[in-house]
Amino acid sequence: MQDVMGIVLGGGQGRRLYPLTKLRSKPAVPIAGKYRIIDIPISNCINSRINKIFVLTQYNSASLNKHIMQTYKFDIFAGGFVDILAAEQTPDNPHWFQGTADAVRQSIKHFAPFEDVKYILILSGDQLYHMDFADLMRFHLDSGADVTVSAIPVPAASASAFGIMNIAPDGRVVEFREKPKIHELAGLRCAAADCNAHPDGSHQYLASMGIYLFPKKLLIDLLSASSAVDFGKELFPESIGRYKVYANIFHGYWTDIGTIRSFYEANLGLTGDLPHFNFYDVRMPIYTHPRNLPGSRLNNCRLHQSIVAEGCILEGTDISGSVIGVRSRIGGGTTIKDSIVMGADQYESADDIAENAANKIPNLGIGDRCTIINAIIDKGVRIGDHVSIINAQNLQEKDEENYCIRDEIIVVPKGAIIPSGTVI
Repeated sequence: MQDVMGIVLGGGQGRRLYPLTKLRSKPAVPIAGKYRIIDIPISNCINSRINKIFVLTQYNSASLNKHIMQTYKFDIFAGGFVDILAAEQTPDNPHWFQGTADAVRQSIKHFAPFEDVKYILILSGDQLYHMDFADLMRFHLDSGADVTVSAIPVPAASASAFGIMNIAPDGRVVEFREKPKIHELAGLRCAAADCNAHPDGSHQYLASMGIYLFPKKLLIDLLSASSAVDFGKELFPESIGRYKVYANIFHGYWTDIGTIRSFYEANLGLTGDLPHFNFYDVRMPIYTHPRNLPGSRLNNCRLHQSIVAEGCILEGTDISGSVIGVRSRIGGGTTIKDSIVMGADQYESADDIAENAANKIPNLGIGDRCTIINAIIDKGVRIGDHVSIINAQNLQEKDEENYCIRDEIIVVPKGAIIPSGTVI
């Protein structure tokens, strides 16, 4: 795997994840209490012995850049790196990245000079999964493919959200449609045995996971000869007619974190007895920024099926089915159910707390006797006492200055202040 380079696409504006992407890019959004989404593809690369990794960034990239620079530092003898390739204007090209394919095209000058790199692995920066890319490479070599794409069987109800492929018995992709309508699915049902491995037999359509393996020279030639700006919608379909494109079917857990609902469900799914994604797998650990925080302090609390990250201070709190992030401070008598609390980037000192009182603003964290249900509380939020965040009006969508509702889920954005006594 030393001749493979990973290129992680940092994502666009992330409108569907707003307001979590108001001040950060999608890959920088916190997940599972202490990680960032970008940690998933980078950790998969490192665990697959790929140690040359570029991350392409453009929108709201400051926090993502900081996280990567603080987290991924290789020994000088290892010869590896995780580097940022930010969108840049040059005399030859005054344009920012126009799409995923265009981003890689504009980065050719950075990865082409690596003579020891023979293959390029294109990855998305906003997915949750475990994958050993060495298996993907073996499939690529054994099949004689020019291009290999990772694919996952999905049911008809989900197919319209993905690029759907049809494959020949040997795995070669013969047809591809981007987000087909329901009435277009009949001719796309996958007949391969691997497509019908799901216990209930419902996953009969093969979706692209947005993970592509190219020989470096072929990728450069393909990008240079094409005006495509997007991988999934343009460049990948173009390659099917010109090259031998094969699909490697993946049967593990995978989810695309593209919406508030998918982000919410992916996090809360980690609290189950047998979570689909295993952060406890010692063979494939997920790496992140080491914070050297103290253990969490819990005083007279009730916790059920929840995750509490390090450095938290919980006083008389009742928490169920929730994820509590680093440095969370939650007051007495507060109930949190089926929610995500991302925590904070710092603690407040006694002087800070005195200043808060003088300015009549809540302390950092969640106050006393609050109720929070079906919500996402971003980092650095200040919630006073006796606050109810419960979607009292059962709204589907709403936008306010200090919160919004998406698909019935209340989202309190980073740094928001919710005064005492507020009911949402």
